[in-house]
Amino acid sequence: MKIRLTILLSLLMTSVAFVSGRPEPATTTIAQAQFEMRCGWFSNPTPGNVWLYDRDGEWTIEVQGGYRVEGDWEWPNFAPGQWVKTNVHYGYGCACLRMRVDKETNRVLEIKTTRARPLSVCRQDKALKKWKGSL
Repeated sequence: MKIRLTILLSLLMTSVAFVSGRPEPATTTIAQAQFEMRCGWFSNPTPGNVWLYDRDGEWTIEVQGGYRVEGDWEWPNFAPGQWVKTNVHYGYGCACLRMRVDKETNRVLEIKTTRARPLSVCRQDKALKKWKGSL
């Protein structure tokens, strides 16, 4: 009887120790994602569709009738000659965006700042050449 009671108390104390222990905090969550500067091709091929293509991937900013980054943000201010028209006034340019992203879905969560760059900067970046057919 004493052995059973000792085993039962030991199991109970072990269970309490595991249950009352504090979980480790996650290293990063989507809400805690840090702002980072990403530079590449800023593409707006048609109304309501916007992406940034950088060395790491295709980042969805907005899809017509679907996902859209939350909040207000300023578009890059492209000077004449920095925007390539592919469809009336839609097209693409070279830009840097300071933004938070979800790396699992490749969605942009928030945009803090934007800055247009000369087209030559993106054209000369070897890591961006893979996107030529996507623009």
